[in-house]
Amino acid sequence: MARPQQMSAMWILGLMFAALTASAYAQSTNTLDTTTFDEAFNVLYGADNQIERSMDGRAVSLSMTELTGSGFQSKDTYLFGQLSMKLKLVPGDAAGVVVCFYLHTMTENHDEFDFEFLGNKSGEPVILQTNIYANGNGGREERIFLWFDPAEKFHTYTVLWNHNQVVFYVDSVPIRVLRNTPQSQSFYPKVRPMYVFSSIWNGDDWATRGGLDKVNWTNAPFLAHYKDFKMNGCVYNGVDPAPDCVSPFYSTTWWSTHDELNAVELRKLEWVRSNYMIYDYWDGGKDSSVEDISSFNGRALYPSAAV
Repeated sequence: MARPQQMSAMWILGLMFAALTASAYAQSTNTLDTTTFDEAFNVLYGADNQIERSMDGRAVSLSMTELTGSGFQSKDTYLFGQLSMKLKLVPGDAAGVVVCFYLHTMTENHDEFDFEFLGNKSGEPVILQTNIYANGNGGREERIFLWFDPAEKFHTYTVLWNHNQVVFYVDSVPIRVLRNTPQSQSFYPKVRPMYVFSSIWNGDDWATRGGLDKVNWTNAPFLAHYKDFKMNGCVYNGVDPAPDCVSPFYSTTWWSTHDELNAVELRKLEWVRSNYMIYDYWDGGKDSSVEDISSFNGRALYPSAAV
């Protein structure tokens, strides 16, 4: 997500977009699959020449200059669904450059699901940081190295969210799971709909080696590329009456009944967490009991298997 120095402007812009779109997008069970950028999103910030669309409108590039980054926000809010997009990250020396794909309620004491890609110097691996907020409480960062170069070609990043679990996927590989269990109920986001965001911005005060490596502005502008936006979810602006897809008994779509990872997904999850995890918040002394430790904990709970 955006850091404090950007949040004030982004908060105001986000609320303006929310007000503009709330009446037009009240509540619906409709989903959008491989939609165009302008059907699903509004530009959040950045100059016009920093958001470049493809001819067919199904791909977009965001850029970061020394003056500003850029970003976009969904027109709809979603309460549960499978929300994904393909990204190709900044190549070469991208130290200090942060690219985000995240869901956010845009409320006080917010809920949030984060993918944050932390740029690095040439030849060093990009770090993928995930985080979960509920009722304004976060600090549950986890970091992994990716098993491929995310700047070489497009890869799919997905949040699956229903009454039973939140799953972060890279391509078809689950990398993190939050189960809705008795232990996690007070921390499990399941009431407020979220907007979908993405942005590129300067995080060189913290993102790369704790802020030691700064942005090399001779490489600017920095470009992140997006395509294949798939917003398959329950469109809901939080105003009663809620659509049927909000109900835990709704079973029309597969994402509403994907109760738990299957055996293959569990092996993939353990493979990632055993081989690529470099930081887990509970190793830093924080309580992990709200995230069902029987589902994952970075240990060999299941037989190792390559993806």
